Order: sequence, then C-alpha cells, then structure tokens
Amino acid sequence: MRLASLAPEPSPAAPLIPAPIPVAPAPAAPAPATSVPAPDAPVRVAALPPEPLPGVDAPRLAPPPVPVALPALRRGKVVGYPGAQAAGTIVVDTAARLLYLVRGDGTAIRYRVAVGRPGTTWKGVQTVTAKQEWPQWTPTPEMRRSRPGLPRTVAGGPRNPLGARALYLGSTLYRIHGTTDPRSIGRAASAGCFRMLNEDVIELYRFVPVGTKVQVI
Repeated sequence: MRLASLAPEPSPAAPLIPAPIPVAPAPAAPAPATSVPAPDAPVRVAALPPEPLPGVDAPRLAPPPVPVALPALRRGKVVGYPGAQAAGTIVVDTAARLLYLVRGDGTAIRYRVAVGRPGTTWKGVQTVTAKQEWPQWTPTPEMRRSRPGLPRTVAGGPRNPLGARALYLGSTLYRIHGTTDPRSIGRAASAGCFRMLNEDVIELYRFVPVGTKVQVI
C-alpha cells in the first residue's frame, strides 16, 4: 500500500512587526522678533547736561565793595574830605575845632566841638574803648583842687557836665562827650576832652562802635 505523500505542514507563522511610520520633525520655534532700525533711519540719543570737571571749582567773583553806611543825618554835615584815613575813623582837628567821621569815599561827616584850653591840648591816636549813655562824671583830683566845691561824682542826667553820651578814649581820662554848656562849642574850653552839643554826640554815638580809631591832630 502506497501512502500518499503528505504535503509538509507549514511552520508556525512568525509574528508580524509593523514597519515604522516615518514622523516629520517638529517645526523649529520662530526666533523672537527684534526691532532693527532701517538702515537709513538715524538713531536719536537724548542730549545730557554737561557734567562739571572733577576737582575744578567754579571761579568765585569778589563781592562789590560795600559803601559806607550813612544813617539819616540830622546834625552832621557831609563835606569833602581829602585825608587818607580809613572809613570809620574819627579825626579831631584841634586848631579848627572840628570833628570828622571819615566815610572813605572822599567825604566825611563834620561836627563842631570844643577843645582843651591852652596847656591841656594833645595830639595822638587813641581807640574808643567804651561807650556810655548819660554817663556818670567823676572829677579828677586836679579838678577838685582847682574847684573845691566839686563833688566826688555826679550821676548821669541832664545836669551832668558829660552830657547825653560819652566815648572813652583808650585808658586815658579823655572823652568825646556832650555838654551842659552849648555856648562853649567852637571854643578852647575843656580840660582836654572834646565837647559836642548833646544832639550831635547822640548822633555820632549811633555811628561809632567800640574799637573805632580816633586821631587827634
């Protein structure tokens, strides 16, 4: 008996692996837009204020000269004065019996004064060391010897021989002061001091500080 040849059995089928599907690459992210000026467009820059150079100070201008102050005058007379004394100096012209307050601009304020009697006059330079309103008067021993009735002191007031104001000169006994005897102004009538009318010395007192130079010629 012939056996029919059998067809070979197929081998088990191998698992099918699907072919890879091509994937398109992701599109690249677009670059951020930048504002680029057109080639022909000018670039404008704001102007800045100039900076000072380091270590260089601005030049300082000297202030203009201050004119000599002249409060309202009621008594003194402004006159031309050619002397070389500095502004603010008091000059007493003994021979002319005049007192000048120099202004420094070629003028001075002039007042009439009484000066010392013969033998009591003096010349020199002093400084106003004190000022006093309605000053007390203390006669010197020489005065009391020549006039025995004089008191040791006289309180300030209308009857005081020094008058309404006094400017004390240095450490001396001499003063520029007022008077109770207006008829003596313009004369050689004092013991070496310089008398002024009370109205005049009150005005001069306002203008003159302690430390003022006084030149007697």
